[in-house]
Amino acid sequence: MSKKVFLLRRADLSEGQVRKVVTPDGCPVAVYNLQGRFYATHDICTHATASLSEGEIVDGDLIACPVHDGQFHIPSGQAVAFPCTVDLQTYRVIEDGDDIHADLDEPSPEAGSAI
Repeated sequence: MSKKVFLLRRADLSEGQVRKVVTPDGCPVAVYNLQGRFYATHDICTHATASLSEGEIVDGDLIACPVHDGQFHIPSGQAVAFPCTVDLQTYRVIEDGDDIHADLDEPSPEAGSAI
């Protein structure tokens, strides 16, 4: 069963940026624009209660947690820098014209893939 939710319009998020979106049911989602491709992950760091959308995108496809600087690979959700050791929940992004949606019941195609 699909849980498709609207996140934002393509023009709302510039390349190299991340933004927090709270879904109607209260799920915090971090939405990323990496070179024109959109990704979505859970917004809360798996190590500490921190909003990843307040962090910084580094090395093109990593998000650094603003609290302890742990890092996650955005496309796969893989924890790649200490103190983060638990992978991040990812969501499949659905682009519909200028609208960006996510399926909260399905991980991104890259989830769990080795980087």
